[in-house]
Amino acid sequence: MLKSHATPLTFPRLLLTGAAGQLGTELRKRLKPYCRVLRVSDQQDLGQAQAGEELMPTDLANAADMQNLLKQVDAVVHLGGISTEQAWEPILASNIVGMVNLYEAARLQGTKRIVFASSNHVTGFYRQDQVIDTKMPPKPDGFYGVSKAFGEDLAEMYWARWGIETVSVRIGSALPAPKDRRMLATWISLDDLERLVVSALTAPIVGHTIIFGMSDNQTSWWDNTHAKHIGYRPQDSSDVFRAEVEAKQSHIDLQDNAAIYQGGGFVKVAPHG
Repeated sequence: MLKSHATPLTFPRLLLTGAAGQLGTELRKRLKPYCRVLRVSDQQDLGQAQAGEELMPTDLANAADMQNLLKQVDAVVHLGGISTEQAWEPILASNIVGMVNLYEAARLQGTKRIVFASSNHVTGFYRQDQVIDTKMPPKPDGFYGVSKAFGEDLAEMYWARWGIETVSVRIGSALPAPKDRRMLATWISLDDLERLVVSALTAPIVGHTIIFGMSDNQTSWWDNTHAKHIGYRPQDSSDVFRAEVEAKQSHIDLQDNAAIYQGGGFVKVAPHG
C-alpha cells in the first residue's frame, strides 16, 4: 500500500460508496489520508467506524436516502452498485436508478466532483486485436456493460447541464496479480488504482473525462491519450507476472469468444441468468 499519493490536497468530506465490496474495502483503507472525514456507504455490513470515518448504510435506489448521503459531501468515489453480469432487475435498480439518484443528490447538495467506477465491459465487444481510445463508441458485452455506458452518458449530461465534473474510470482487472493472459492487458495494480483515483479527485479541471483503468502493461488494448490531463502515471506492470501466467495458459482457443473479445468471459454470460 502507498504511504500516500504525492499531493497535499485534502477534502473536508469525501464519500466512498460500495465501501464493503472488494475494491471498496481496499480503497477505504487508502483514501483516508486525502480527506478530513471519510463517509462510507454500502448496503452490506461496514463493520466498525475507524478514526475519521462516518458510516452511512444506504440503498442507492432510495432517492431520499441518497439526498441525505450526499449532504456536506465535497467529492464522491462511486463504487456502489452491481459489479457483475446479472439479471436486468437488480442492475436497473442499482446501476441505473441508483446513478440517477446519486447525480440528482449531488446536484441538489452542491457536490461538484465524482469519480465513477465504470468498467472495461463498456467496450467488451471490441476484439483483442484492436486498440481503442476513449472517444470510440461503446460496445458493451452485457446488461452490466450497458448500465456502465448509461452511467457515462449520465455523467456527461450532468457536466453539460449543471457543471458536475466526473472522471469515469473504465476499471480493468483490479487484483493483486493477473489471473490469465487476458489480464496481462487489463490488469491494474491496487497501488495504481489508488494513484488513478487520487489523480481523478485532484486534477484541476476534468469536465467529464473517460479513462481506462490499467497499469503500464506491455500488452495493451486501450489508449488513454485523451485523458492525459488527469495526470495519472501508472507505476506497475503485469509483465512481472507474464512468465508465470503464460506457463499456466500456454494455449489460446481462437474459437472461444472469451479469447477473441476484450470483455473475456463476460461476453458469454447469459444476461438473463
